Order: sequence, then C-alpha cells, then structure tokens
Amino acid sequence: MVGLKPTDVPPSASIKFLSAGTAACIADLCTFPLDTAKVRLQIQGEAKASKIAKNVKYKGVCGTISTIVKMEGPKSLYNGLIAGLHRQMSFASIRIGLYDSVKQFYTPKGSDNASILTRLLAGCTTGALAVTCAQPTDVVKVRFQAHVRLVGGPKRYNGTVDAYRTIAREEGVRGLWKGTLPNITRNSIVNCAEMVTYDIIKEKLLIYHLMTDNFPCHFVAAFGAGFCTTIVASPVDVIKTRYMNSIPGQYKSAVNCTLTMVVQEGPRAFYKGFIPSFLRLGSWNVVMFVSFEQLKRLMVLAQVGWESPF
Repeated sequence: MVGLKPTDVPPSASIKFLSAGTAACIADLCTFPLDTAKVRLQIQGEAKASKIAKNVKYKGVCGTISTIVKMEGPKSLYNGLIAGLHRQMSFASIRIGLYDSVKQFYTPKGSDNASILTRLLAGCTTGALAVTCAQPTDVVKVRFQAHVRLVGGPKRYNGTVDAYRTIAREEGVRGLWKGTLPNITRNSIVNCAEMVTYDIIKEKLLIYHLMTDNFPCHFVAAFGAGFCTTIVASPVDVIKTRYMNSIPGQYKSAVNCTLTMVVQEGPRAFYKGFIPSFLRLGSWNVVMFVSFEQLKRLMVLAQVGWESPF
C-alpha cells in the first residue's frame, strides 16, 4: 500500500460492519429521548393499558417529553438505552454494514451500477437478517420505553439482563422473538427506504457535481432518507410497537393487532407519534450516516497506517 492515500483504499466489509454499529450507537445516544416519546405516543389509546398509563395523556413531542420528565424523572427518557445499544451493535452492523456487500452480490457481473431493484433487494435482505438476529434486544428496549414508572414506583424489570431472563421465563423463549414478523416487515421497509434513498440521493449529488463527498452531501442525503423512511414505515412501526409491548393474549397476531387498531381507533392511529418519529429518524439518520462516513475514513486511515512500512 505504499503511496496510497486513505481515499484510494475502499473500506473492507469488516470496517463497514464495525463503523455501522458504532455510528448507530452514537446516533441512539443522541436521539433516544425522541424514540421514547415516539413509543409512548404510539401505545397511547391501547384498550388494555395499565391504570397509570391510561391516566397519562401525551400531547406532541415536547409535551410527551415534559410529561415523562415531570412524572418519572429525566432518567426515564433513557429507559431501555442499554438494550438499545445492544440492538444497534447487532442490528445496524448487519443491515447497514453489510448493505454494500449484499448489493454487490446481487449486481449482475459486468454491470457498473446497481439497479433500483437490486438495491431494494439488498435492503430487504440485510433488514430481514438483522431483525432475525437482534429481535430480543428490540423487544426488551420497547418494554422499557413503554413502561410508565412514577418517581419511586416499582420497576418492571431490575435491569436489562433481568428483562431478558424474565421475558424468557414468563413468556418462553418465543417471547423474546415476539413480533418478529411485523418487525421484519417494518425493518425491511425501513432499510429499503433508508439505505436506498440515501444511496440514490448521495449518488445523484455526486454524479451531477452538486456536492462533493463530504459532510454537506452526507447531511442532505441522510435528511432526505429520514423523511422518506418515516412516511413509508410509520404504520408498520406503530403495529410493531403495540404488538411487542402487549401482554400475553392481548392480540392473537400482528394482523389482529392491526384490525383492532382500525376498529377501535381508526386509520389515523397508524400515524400516531409521526412527528417524534420523523424528528427521531431524521436526526438519527443525519448523526448515523455522518458518523458512519467519518468512521469508515478514520478506520481506513488507521489501516493504511498499520500496513505502511516504517
């Protein structure tokens, strides 16, 4: 690698894998309160909600965050953060870190550019694979975020590890994979919308020389990806959250959960928490993709330094 610049060396699959997981954790740390607010707004109106939850009314993003802080304390905004970080390291590493490799695998030999269909197929593949591996972490994260715990009140679980154990003991190992089907659907859609939109916007900005491959380009592409993803994924995201947080027997299936929502709350229920979803996904995408691009460059720089002779 003598004489090579870091920009001349493409990042390996392992660098992308590690960079994606780390960048997603950074994004989660920055946006987790918005995610908690989104979950609370999504489950509001459930017929079998706890007595405490029924008496709490959330209005808007700021109102929801304010209510949570007032009733449960500031730390409650980060309930489930450890499970969230577990989720991102196992989930984002696969769905984002392996996207380019899978896209190349699906691209016909001799073709210079991947088609939209190829990109969508790659997004669905990595999204579904990631959910299959990381589902238990998502279940635990949602349970923590959905639980309304007054200051000094009883805890639902005594920590992240206890949550895994309790769910497995009370609901069986299958309980940790509860909602896998709607989550695979949701994350396949999210991954397609997110990765493909980011991929295409960034590619077009570079092809037409509107921007160079740096921070502004990454910011614009990430923001566009976040907006498109929120519109497409909100309905299935609400279903996923409701179903994963439900008590045993509340819903017979994800389809039953969907029908129950339509009958009891109407179609608008599928877009509950849309504003915090967009604020969270938009900001999450910006932080994640910008961090992802920079981490890839830093790791390639480190790799070039290690492999260069003294």
